Amino acid sequence: MTKEDALKILGELGNSKNMANHGKAAGFAMAALFDYFKSKGQKFELSKEDWEIVGLLHDADYEKTNKSLELHTEETTKLLNQINANQIIINAIRGHCDKSPRDTLIAKSIYAVDELTGLIVACALVQPDKKLNSVTVESVLRKFKDKSFAAGANRDQIKTCETELSIPLEEFILITLKSMQEKSEDLGL
Repeated sequence: MTKEDALKILGELGNSKNMANHGKAAGFAMAALFDYFKSKGQKFELSKEDWEIVGLLHDADYEKTNKSLELHTEETTKLLNQINANQIIINAIRGHCDKSPRDTLIAKSIYAVDELTGLIVACALVQPDKKLNSVTVESVLRKFKDKSFAAGANRDQIKTCETELSIPLEEFILITLKSMQEKSEDLGL
């Protein structure tokens, strides 16, 4: 399975521009996390592209299933099974919404990244220029502490970066923010 295959699935499932961009943002963050863990000596069964694919597709059917948490990931799982995608990829996608155990590094990573990318986008949208490049780690941390800001972003889920990935929150924000800033044109921010 390639990134192009994943982008095709995003299109087949009828994702809005915002939802497609959320998948791209998570994909960029996942690729950055792959590099981070690799630099720490981690060995991988999957490739960096596979990590990006998990980010791209983790919410691919969210709109198609009318945001039903019960149905979420089922359509994506069907499509991935049809093309014989790696089961680790499928389990990671399903694990981000508690439908498979998060027992791999990739599954734990998408679980934490999912909510953080949304929070970072919200931080960009309140900037005067509405650009990711105006967002800082400090501004994200301030908004993280303000529970009324982007209230839908589950802070406890983001904080699993510390408990499940052993990455301090500030460093996790930096990795994710930088990955999104480097691809800000692709995200329209």
